[in-house]
Amino acid sequence: MKSNFFESLVGLGVIFVAITFFYYAYSNSGKSNSSQTYEISAIFTEVSGLMTGADVRLSGIKIGSVTSQNLDGQTYDAVVLMQINNEVMIPADSSAKISSEGLLGGNYIAIEPGGSDEMLIAGDSIELTQGSIDLIGLLGNAVFGS
Repeated sequence: MKSNFFESLVGLGVIFVAITFFYYAYSNSGKSNSSQTYEISAIFTEVSGLMTGADVRLSGIKIGSVTSQNLDGQTYDAVVLMQINNEVMIPADSSAKISSEGLLGGNYIAIEPGGSDEMLIAGDSIELTQGSIDLIGLLGNAVFGS
């Protein structure tokens, strides 16, 4: 009887630790903090390798994340929606490009701030963009020639 009671206590402890872990992960995932962010968009011609949830960085520091990617049915460009931290104000004439963390790393959006006094607000779009570069294709061209 004592071993069953002890096993039950250990099981309850494991369940408590699991619930605590999931609560901590959810509260730090950014999903629950939508009131502390604003959404902007950018239109790219190529977004290969960019995943939903990828970082949005300014000067190498994460300021937000990619929330969705959609195809514009008329222009066939990729429309990328991003959640940006409310504490970071981005000038309206800023540019965005898709950068790679390296040959094996993932892609992220790098924002280059402009010099405008006007700032982007929720619902605005970054006009100046540069899509992703096919590193494998460039490497193939360099090795085998075009």
